[in-house]
Amino acid sequence: MDLSSVALILCPLLISVAGQAPVVSVEPRSATVRQGESVSFRCQVGSGAQPIRLEWRRGNNQALPENAKIGPDGSVLTLANARPGHQGQYRCVAANSAGRNAATAVLNVKHPPKVQMIPEGPLHVSIGESVSVECRATGRPRPTLTWKQITSNQQLVLTNMNNVNTLQLDDIRPEHAGLYLCLAENSEGVTQVSIEINVGGGPGAPMASVNPAEMTVVEGQTVTMECQATGSPTPVISWSKLRAPLPWKHTVVGGVLTLSDVGRQDSGQYICNATNIHGYSEAYTQMEVETPPYATCVPDQLKLKPGNSLQIQCLAHGSHPIQFTWSRVGRGNLPAGATTTKEGKLLMATVKAGDSGTYKCVATNQFGSSEVLVKVTVRA
Repeated sequence: MDLSSVALILCPLLISVAGQAPVVSVEPRSATVRQGESVSFRCQVGSGAQPIRLEWRRGNNQALPENAKIGPDGSVLTLANARPGHQGQYRCVAANSAGRNAATAVLNVKHPPKVQMIPEGPLHVSIGESVSVECRATGRPRPTLTWKQITSNQQLVLTNMNNVNTLQLDDIRPEHAGLYLCLAENSEGVTQVSIEINVGGGPGAPMASVNPAEMTVVEGQTVTMECQATGSPTPVISWSKLRAPLPWKHTVVGGVLTLSDVGRQDSGQYICNATNIHGYSEAYTQMEVETPPYATCVPDQLKLKPGNSLQIQCLAHGSHPIQFTWSRVGRGNLPAGATTTKEGKLLMATVKAGDSGTYKCVATNQFGSSEVLVKVTVRA
């Protein structure tokens, strides 16, 4: 075979390669990550005439999200701190002089449920009427929905349709009044929303309301909760606490509940009940009692010899989070070599006589602070 014949055979092959559009694929073709995690996709070019340009786009041709980063050669797309809004298709487009081709990857982001209640409430209904409330939830994996009536902790029978849970109450009665909770749960977490349903009777039936509906107070404070009620004849107002008696330091005057010197044990749901001959109505308020820290140290004094190690644990009771700060009384800064931990420890690998003194630990939260002193003596 002469050279001209060889050239005739090879020439179509060379022309074919030189004029070939890129062949492209993406690995992995799909990925599922938790919210906040990072993920990378690699665009691989199998063949095609050089040079080849790579470009990443979202599946709907929108711009890449702000958290997207593309590697130096354009082949790797990384999405850091993934969010639910980043879900969807991502396309790698490869182009050369002969044309362009694209490959697609799919990103799924697992995230806790988000819940919406329709209507939002509070709802005021009369005896004999019907109530329908929808609880709609999104999330990945798809969340399961559960309704509970807080006043009785009763599980309710619901209508389930395509992740829309409908609370349906027909022929409303006074015992239907209360706070209803919709819980949406998947493997990533639990989210809940609530709605208050107030039930009234005919003309003159009581209708109660409480101000404020929820509160956060500091231990030792005096707290007032005001219940107002309409109706004819004028309703009689009484107060109670869910699953517990009222605190012993309480007074009720004209529908106003006053709690003196509140403590953590007084946290909970308080119920106002308004009653007359036509029926009754309940309203609720939630109170959480937070406490400033109370600091102690173990040990509270320490005698060491030069070369010994030092370890003091600062402890604090109170509402978390609590931060600990160590200092040396009269000098401010701690000795060289002293370290502290976020759990409240003061550590020194070896001490010397000059390390003697009084050390102070200050425990702080958003409600206050507390300090404790430790005397350290280093003597041969």
